[in-house]
Amino acid sequence: MAARKPTLALIGATGAVGAVMLQVLSSRQDCWGDIRLVASRRSAGRNLTLRGKQVEVQLLEPAVFDGVDVAMFDVPDELAAKWAPVAVAAGAVVVDNSAAFRMEPDVPLVVPEINPEQARNRPRGIIANPNCTTLSMIVVVGALHREFGLQELVLASYQAASGAGKAGVDALRDQLVKVAGNLELGTRAGDLRATIGDTDGPFPAPLALNVVPWAGSLQENGWSSEELKVRNETRKILQLPELKVTATCVRVPVVTGHSLAIHAVFDREVSQAQAQQVLADASGVVLYDDPALGDFPTPADVVGTDPTWVGRLRRHLDDPHGLEMFVCGDNLRKGAALNTAQIAELVAKELR
Repeated sequence: MAARKPTLALIGATGAVGAVMLQVLSSRQDCWGDIRLVASRRSAGRNLTLRGKQVEVQLLEPAVFDGVDVAMFDVPDELAAKWAPVAVAAGAVVVDNSAAFRMEPDVPLVVPEINPEQARNRPRGIIANPNCTTLSMIVVVGALHREFGLQELVLASYQAASGAGKAGVDALRDQLVKVAGNLELGTRAGDLRATIGDTDGPFPAPLALNVVPWAGSLQENGWSSEELKVRNETRKILQLPELKVTATCVRVPVVTGHSLAIHAVFDREVSQAQAQQVLADASGVVLYDDPALGDFPTPADVVGTDPTWVGRLRRHLDDPHGLEMFVCGDNLRKGAALNTAQIAELVAKELR
């Protein structure tokens, strides 16, 4: 008799990441039996398409976890903090995409291409998924670290509006409508702000025809929460607690796809050709790197794809231990839904 396939619950099925998760679950290996789609009272009762069938969304309540083996959470931090322990108490392993548990010492922070073994080390029954900005570059950085030994990262991120959720996408689209056809905008100080006006969106300055050097909330000494997440999560994933990491996070007028310009310093000397070979062989990475042909990744190239793309790879002009590169990743796929699904699949293999 065939073994029973584990039961999966997707909490937050109607959100932005949840919608991408439905696509991911429909396209990946069929390792699940029953899949329950779960959301708040406002969305319960809706029908969503999963694997070509209509599935009714169930209400988030304790009973929904009965018989669930793995519960994937794509909800705000406060909901994850409240409901993840409920799912664990009912017998489920939780894979959480929020920031509620990422830096807890007894909760592993997992990227399957880098540290899959950590998925088994879950004393609280919870596995955390990294931030979308970290995930947009960590597979590339991790592959290079394994080969050359990472000492330091200095990076600038160029983050899509969808990283701020549906409100970010709506704000950008509303602003684009307001500026469309006005060929003079951006030529005089203040005219962009005057045209777009005050918005209720998540950005502190106009994003259309602009870049905004801010993402997250204000922390000590002028750092943003997003910048500190990149630092702290990279250290935890790579098990390098003293790694030097400096990030500047920037919002750009892109709907989907985070990009990062990265300066990395290694223990060993590294050539452009050596780094290209490592990345060409790395799982979850696309090396797209021929500037003479105009081949380098942009968000327009990577949106809707699973890997991390990397190009503009070159050795630092003054330091044989340094590399410069540009990476792009779909922040809703590998940056959220896909990595969560990959972690859940690791757990599913244990349960068979």
